[in-house]
Amino acid sequence: MTIPVTPDTQGASTRPYLIRALHDWCTDNGFTPYLAVYVDGSVQVPAEYVKNNEIVLNASFEATSSLQLGNDFISFKARFGGTAREIVVPIDHVIAIYARENGQGMAFPAPPVGAEPLPTEGNSSASEAGAAPRGLRLAETPSADPSPGDEGTRAADEDEPTPPEPPGSGRPSLKRVK
Repeated sequence: MTIPVTPDTQGASTRPYLIRALHDWCTDNGFTPYLAVYVDGSVQVPAEYVKNNEIVLNASFEATSSLQLGNDFISFKARFGGTAREIVVPIDHVIAIYARENGQGMAFPAPPVGAEPLPTEGNSSASEAGAAPRGLRLAETPSADPSPGDEGTRAADEDEPTPPEPPGSGRPSLKRVK
């Protein structure tokens, strides 16, 4: 006889424990733990670095200050473009944790459907954002040399507004300040 699984008998979510375990594994092996986060109104991150309602955060001890990997929230302070920012991420918005150096890690289901995406210029409505698949996706890089069959797709891409570039030049970097 098996006991039916109900919300009362399931216990606490395993996600925070797995995130902490993988963070420890990355740190113990000299890897840099990165968090992929689905961003909506309940996530506190710099909006100018959010792309497609997602952001990837360096969660290493070298890049963060006051890192707390709790059961409900992950919080820390980090520098973006030279400015210190307070980061707060609900655990259910972490969609992956992985090592930057080799990509090993774990992905998690996206947050519940009722979560509203962060309002940005690129999103015209929450219903359109809900229709698109969420989760980790490979970013497309524009080709410098379009092939002959790409003219139709290039014209469609040119009609879309380009997202604003993050402040500063080149790749953002974090600096440890004592």
